[in-house]
Amino acid sequence: MDPASQDINLNSPNKGLGVDHSDTQSDVVVVEGAVANSVNPLPPGLTEEEAEELRTELTKVEEEINTLRQVLSAKERHAAELKRKLGLSPLNELKQNLTKGWQDVQTSNAYKKTQETLSQAGQKTSAAISTVGTAISRRLGDMRNSATFKSFEDKMGNLKYKVVGPRGNGDAIGSPTDTTSTQENPPF
Repeated sequence: MDPASQDINLNSPNKGLGVDHSDTQSDVVVVEGAVANSVNPLPPGLTEEEAEELRTELTKVEEEINTLRQVLSAKERHAAELKRKLGLSPLNELKQNLTKGWQDVQTSNAYKKTQETLSQAGQKTSAAISTVGTAISRRLGDMRNSATFKSFEDKMGNLKYKVVGPRGNGDAIGSPTDTTSTQENPPF
């Protein structure tokens, strides 16, 4: 029995029974992925003979596609084996790709323009900060020369003298942790 004449309509009560429909038109004709249903008429201007030629060509093209997929798969396996023998790991390939990508980015016009703009912005920011620093130093100098600051400085000097005493100007002050003891025998 010809498979094309077998009833493959899943809604048919005869499905899978191998009923011969050679004397009647089949509900569905299947050609490797291409389905022509009697409900769907042929496109205008296309004869049954032309449609059959197109179906045949479609079948051949699909077979070629499957063959090419198999060849590509074999080539990919071969390439992977060669890489393994050469010691090229996916990590090494990723590093190489990233390095090349970064070099491509650095040579791009957009990167160069961005780098130039950021450099100019950095220079302007540096100049502005320098100007602000100079202004702050000048203001602090002006404050230090003001009468209020002089009065405050004098008061702090008097407070220091009262707390530290006359030897606070660089004279060594004895600390309780000094190791030089005047006693021969410590109390311990």
